[in-house]
Amino acid sequence: TLIELLVVVAIISLLVAILLPAMNQARSLASGTFCRNNLRQFAIAAQTYTESYSDRYPIAYYYGYSPAFKSYSWDFVITYDAQTTVEAGILWQGRTIEQVHQCPSFDGNANSYGDPYTGYNYNTSYIGHGSYETVVEPARTGEVGDPAGTALFGDGQYIDGANKYMRSPFTHPGDRFAGRYGGTQGYRHSGATNVAFCDGHVVSQNQRYTEVEPAYNRELITPDTGFLSPDNSVYDLE
Repeated sequence: TLIELLVVVAIISLLVAILLPAMNQARSLASGTFCRNNLRQFAIAAQTYTESYSDRYPIAYYYGYSPAFKSYSWDFVITYDAQTTVEAGILWQGRTIEQVHQCPSFDGNANSYGDPYTGYNYNTSYIGHGSYETVVEPARTGEVGDPAGTALFGDGQYIDGANKYMRSPFTHPGDRFAGRYGGTQGYRHSGATNVAFCDGHVVSQNQRYTEVEPAYNRELITPDTGFLSPDNSVYDLE
């Protein structure tokens, strides 16, 4: 009868209302776990890299200009030719590109044109450095005074999408890049962000900090982005 049908529909609607939040929570937890596993693989790859290159971490980025413009980054090497050729980045020492670079909870814009996967960043302020930084050479493992307290990789995100160059909130002699807001972390896992440290362990952090230098940068920090510490302590080598 019509009444029985309405009762069945009401019961189904009630079950959906009860189960849907639980399913969404389970999906979010699974994505967070998947993301942390990705970051753990980055940390292992970085350690493997240091063993082959005199204990130095991979450089975050540098550029080549002949015969075509070529961007060398820790994640991908991209030649901007007619085909926009993408190869495995510096971190991977020429091995195959893996989808490990895609955070399952990030669906925004890539950091640079041609990146096939996106969502993670690398400590550029103190570890990776790069060709346009105040300090060009990447850090050595022996320079990291507190490996368990120094961030290496994380969920990269800023106002315009992904970012793959993690920045500390304040400038220092080795990194005077003015756009600090461009190197924030994404708090996209139910309000938390995932971080891999130099000793290889990975954590999920809820605490978000927005103090930044120069002060005007703070206006560009969105509610779901921020820094890992109120100062440079989680980023520096001390």
